[in-house]
Amino acid sequence: MKFFKKLIIPVLALLIISCSSNEPNENDATAETEITLQEVYKNEIQELANHSQMEEAMEFIQRTDNETVQNQILITEIPAPPFQEEVRAERYAEMMRSYGLDQVEIDEEGNVIGRRPGTEGERNIVISAHLDTVFPEGTEVKVEVRNDTLFAPGITDDTRGLSVLLAILNTYETLNIQTKDNIWFVGTVGEEGLGDLRGVKHLFETEGDNIDAFISIDGSNDSRIVNKALGSHRYRVTFEGPGGHSWGAFGIGNPAHALGRAITHFDEEASEFVKNGPKTSYNVGRIGGGTSVNSVPFANWMEIDMRSESQENLKQIDEILQEAVQEALHEANDIKTEGPQLTVDVEMIGNRPSGIIPSNNPFIQRAIAVSKYFEQEPDLTRSSTDSNVSISMGIPSMTLGGGGSSGGAHSLDEWWYNDEGYKGVQRAFMILTSEAGIAN
Repeated sequence: MKFFKKLIIPVLALLIISCSSNEPNENDATAETEITLQEVYKNEIQELANHSQMEEAMEFIQRTDNETVQNQILITEIPAPPFQEEVRAERYAEMMRSYGLDQVEIDEEGNVIGRRPGTEGERNIVISAHLDTVFPEGTEVKVEVRNDTLFAPGITDDTRGLSVLLAILNTYETLNIQTKDNIWFVGTVGEEGLGDLRGVKHLFETEGDNIDAFISIDGSNDSRIVNKALGSHRYRVTFEGPGGHSWGAFGIGNPAHALGRAITHFDEEASEFVKNGPKTSYNVGRIGGGTSVNSVPFANWMEIDMRSESQENLKQIDEILQEAVQEALHEANDIKTEGPQLTVDVEMIGNRPSGIIPSNNPFIQRAIAVSKYFEQEPDLTRSSTDSNVSISMGIPSMTLGGGGSSGGAHSLDEWWYNDEGYKGVQRAFMILTSEAGIAN
């Protein structure tokens, strides 16, 4: 790779890059503007909607909406910081049992799994939501009500999804609706940030051969159908050296200067790469290290996030990063005048695969038909969610919103408003049932 050789000024070590071949967006990328619904699935969903048990279920979900919201509040007020989901998981398992499931377990990774047998039992359909939040230990999670709007960290992401799963389970059990296929209700751990989808990865590592379809309920929104996985690679890159006094040890290798070179080389090459082809983005989100202004650092680090619609493009921008880091290391070692060589450690801290379930897949077609039945224009989009894993494996999968309106995700002012939120539960229930099938 050709890199521009230029002097790196010290301020470059403070650079934070955010670059993309299109406007940046954490979750939502391209949406399909022209969606074709095949007549066979439109008719299938209309027939399902007219089924007496489905009509009864729709009424029950609306009638028990207040209970669903109260569960959402209860779960929100149980803290679930990253890698500390145990208390919420135990309570969620108890709630599953209280709604009629007797096959409930917490697996070795911390996922809560409740199994509801079908009458035929030849297929397993998973519906899931994630237990963890992005908020650290000690964050105040008491729900505050202001003008009928609920405010609390995590009130939507993803306690709305968790409460929707319970509402669906309650509907099946109370109305004694039997499905042909087995349904697994799953609360996953580690969906957010450095959790790197660890819960759902473990689920598919241990049970992947047994899972035939997958739904994740994440957040609000009644129209979104995520059938495309936004892949990402994340790294923590650390340059290390002996460190020393800024005057007395001048001339030794400087990790901060090497870090600055790496950022510059990566930005120059990556900014050209993302201009063409499938949407790809990159971001140096955090940098750190050093001890004082008058000390040569013994270590400096950065954390990088790279995303792409294409698994191949993700691989290529990853290679650009690797080469930029090595180029910076060689340059920094070439210009030092004394002391040992600098070293670098490149640690992958996140790996989410890309993929797509085509819109003509029967599962996606049923979801489109259900959305249209509810007079919602389906929005087929790409996102980074628990569904990434199963989508990349080619298992029919999607992520749906749980209904209502929301905002401020991942902030202390996160909010959720019950704007006919029960419709999101109804939609998810009908999509799940269309795949699992009503017995008799």
